[in-house]
Amino acid sequence: MIESRHAWEAPGFGLPPVAGLVGPFPRRPFLETWWRHRGAGDPMIAESPTALVAARRCPDGMVEFMGEPDLTDYHSPLGPGAEELVAGLLGGLPPGTRFCFDSLPEEAAAVVAAGAARAGSKVVPRQHQVAAVVDLPASFDDYLGGLDAKERHEVRRKRRRFEAAHGRARLQGAGPAGLAWFAAMHRAAAGTKGGFLTPSLEAFFRDLLAIEGARLDLLMGEQERPLAAAFGFQDEQAYYLYNSAYQPAAAPSSPGVVLVELLVRRAIGGGLGRFDFLKGAESYKFRLGARPRPLFVVEGER
Repeated sequence: MIESRHAWEAPGFGLPPVAGLVGPFPRRPFLETWWRHRGAGDPMIAESPTALVAARRCPDGMVEFMGEPDLTDYHSPLGPGAEELVAGLLGGLPPGTRFCFDSLPEEAAAVVAAGAARAGSKVVPRQHQVAAVVDLPASFDDYLGGLDAKERHEVRRKRRRFEAAHGRARLQGAGPAGLAWFAAMHRAAAGTKGGFLTPSLEAFFRDLLAIEGARLDLLMGEQERPLAAAFGFQDEQAYYLYNSAYQPAAAPSSPGVVLVELLVRRAIGGGLGRFDFLKGAESYKFRLGARPRPLFVVEGER
């Protein structure tokens, strides 16, 4: 087993996550970017020939996975030997050390809990969050047909209202240059959302755009000014909607719903099987066809 603050080159980062469909979050590019911008404490990248766990010892002594839960929607160890590796990692900690592994899909939570038990810590996974995922059908018409009749009508009505105000709706891919629009929309928002994208977080998002599969899309009408923006990740199986924002002045024309509609259309057209709203139980996600994916925390003491 390796525990090193210089182990980002560990080949174990190429192993599959214990939990499927978790996007970029357990992978080296996301975690290394997070560590560079947000990391604190001591990294603990533990590896065996068949597993890898990217953890850290926090300044208060707590051991947890890398990636704070507000910015890391899924955690999962990597590889088929993860249970044994978790046991070895926890078994090597000083007695009394607290650990807390959050944002675990069910299959990952079971493996982490079993590893903790092998290390002598009897823990029971506890649900603490949900993600919201849409299982995509073969066509957009089938997707609409799966919605509640009222919501299906609302999606169509809001698209008509948007296009009456702004012209034909379309997505425009944007790289780092589009991040200024994304940031401006965030900062124009009311309440806590308006204070979310600090300059340091904007720099984090900018570097995330360099990750394979990261994409920033702008919702455009016929004017040159974007009306909404989506920051997400896409792989061969799914699109993950990481963050979004819209122009507050455009709120009466429902740019948020139109943005999601176009993203879902594109995902289906690209042959993807899942659209993932990621963490959070906001009601609009479920009105738009999502189902809950429970997320668990495993915590205890060595």
